[in-house]
Amino acid sequence: MELSSLLHDLHLSPSSSSEKPLPSASLPPITELLTRLQEKLIGSSSDAETSSLIGRVELLFQTADPHWLFSPASSNRDGGWAELQVAYSSVVSALIGCAALPLCEDDSASLPASAYHGIPTRAAAVCSALTALLGTLGNVGGQSGVLLSVCPPVCVFSVTHFQDRPWTSPASRAAARSLQEALLRAGRWRDSAHLLTGGEENRGMLGEILDVLQPQLSNEVWLAWTLLQVTRPSLSPHLSRLLPPSLLLNDHYRPENCMLGVHCLHHIVLNTTPADLRQFNRAEVVYEAFFKHLYTSEAAVMQAVLPGLLDLLAVLEKPPSSLGPSPSHRKPCRHDDVLRLMLTHMEAENKVALRRVYAAALPPYVDRMGVAVCRHLRRLERVVLGYLELLLDVSVDSGLSDSVRQQLTNQTSLCIKLLDGCSHGDVQRLLEQIDSSCCSSEVLCCLATVTTRTGR
Repeated sequence: MELSSLLHDLHLSPSSSSEKPLPSASLPPITELLTRLQEKLIGSSSDAETSSLIGRVELLFQTADPHWLFSPASSNRDGGWAELQVAYSSVVSALIGCAALPLCEDDSASLPASAYHGIPTRAAAVCSALTALLGTLGNVGGQSGVLLSVCPPVCVFSVTHFQDRPWTSPASRAAARSLQEALLRAGRWRDSAHLLTGGEENRGMLGEILDVLQPQLSNEVWLAWTLLQVTRPSLSPHLSRLLPPSLLLNDHYRPENCMLGVHCLHHIVLNTTPADLRQFNRAEVVYEAFFKHLYTSEAAVMQAVLPGLLDLLAVLEKPPSSLGPSPSHRKPCRHDDVLRLMLTHMEAENKVALRRVYAAALPPYVDRMGVAVCRHLRRLERVVLGYLELLLDVSVDSGLSDSVRQQLTNQTSLCIKLLDGCSHGDVQRLLEQIDSSCCSSEVLCCLATVTTRTGR
């Protein structure tokens, strides 16, 4: 019998030629077995020995009597349960250590793919063993102390290996996904977000998972997976641990990571109470982190920053549109600072990608300003007129796809119609004076949609 052989190898029972299953009463305490297994896993000297041990641990979790597996050895029930939880946590950590990733001395560098040789195979084996443990725990039922104690490291391990990374393979990713599903089933969680935040009947594990992740939370993999699944009101109690790594990622030199950091900060703004954000000047710090990105030339980063900054401004100060009439002169505010810088950059910008981002983000800012936008009206008029000239550039730009060209043309037509309405038809009369020989047929067709009178 495999269990008898395992016990003999671990010097926990005398050798026996009997192949009959051993009764639970004749078995040593499970905590003693788990301690020996932990020592063996940590001290294994070869991949073959490690793989054999992992396989035998998996078989143990699959075939042993669940009552024996999860029964405390001590007569002191409280102390016995604590000892059992520590024993399982230790053996789970030892299993996970068998597929540990090599460390990189430089945080800004990455290891070559060869550094991860053998890890996908070991990770798949560890996932199978842990899935067997969770399957047995799930059959026992309920969120037991053992399950809650092993959940954080198991969750982190599965997330590490179910993503497409240099240290994973299709087989290890599939095994890690199966492990994550087994964890959710065992704890009666609906999905990963429910696992993190919990509910009325199920305890959330966010705090414990952050304890495991804390040394690595600046890594974009962990931060994005954890933070973006936590919503209000569960995020506020952990804000002091999630905001600093988000700010670090926001400053990353790679645009894709920087953009992810912006998304994380925006998620924090949307899912944290204004009072918590304003406490300790957190909102001010996030504002400065966002504001400096207004000088970026990366369209994708700008596209993420502008909506986040608009939502943050509502936390920092009252919208200018909500302020009633006042006998005193209205003092400039952060809304003015942001809109002024936006319009300055919009006026000088010549990249189509950035112009599209600015044009899409401008209307919400103008709405937020209300009548206070009059302070910026001259610059705003120049920007609108300058961006309408974009129609001529679009008509001759061979680098744009037909769909993008058509979209820009339609938006330009709409802007001209709105300007015509604001000027009581003056724009339409001016457009009728344009010399058709100076424009392409595409531009003339666009202008025709405006100059055609509709009986108004």
